[in-house]
Amino acid sequence: MWERLSGLSRYIATPNLAKYRLFAWFDMRVCPDHQLIVFARDDDTMLGILHSRFHEAWSLRQGTDLVDRPRYTPTTTFETFPFPDGLTPDRPAADYGDDPRAVAIADAARRLVELRDRWLNPPDLVDWTQAHPKFPPQAVPRDDDAATELKRRTLTRLYNARPQWLADAHADLDAAVAAAYGWDAGISEDETLRRLLALNRERGA
Repeated sequence: MWERLSGLSRYIATPNLAKYRLFAWFDMRVCPDHQLIVFARDDDTMLGILHSRFHEAWSLRQGTDLVDRPRYTPTTTFETFPFPDGLTPDRPAADYGDDPRAVAIADAARRLVELRDRWLNPPDLVDWTQAHPKFPPQAVPRDDDAATELKRRTLTRLYNARPQWLADAHADLDAAVAAAYGWDAGISEDETLRRLLALNRERGA
């Protein structure tokens, strides 16, 4: 794994088991444990495609589960997922960096992450410190009240509440990914899965 991550500034990871299928950036100085599925990519376009409702629908249908928590199984979800043509994970990000579809997805993904990170660690509640150059910067609560509030700010609670700004950010991302496929942004989940399966079979033929 570390060989594949070599040279990257960050990597994408998602929990093996989770209520919500969320993808996030991890600093290269963070060592992932066995509960994380790691993707050796550092481009916003790839994060955006993985975090779209299209990949989520595919992963829920193709993956497994433990009681009420979906499990992300790379062999049946990531490896079988038909990415938009020309934006596939076997290509370096530099190959599609100027593709308008990739740029639109990257912009939407970057905006989603920025909004989410700002909610998790509001500037008025935290200061950032770095204990050692080998460790990533760490958010430190400014006072006890801030510490109490930050404990309530988790991604699970955020997605449980799903405020309008979060829904809008995901809608923008989904629209950009839909456009990369040449689909209407309002395509239904059933039609999405039908088309993804058709693409999967076409490319595997």
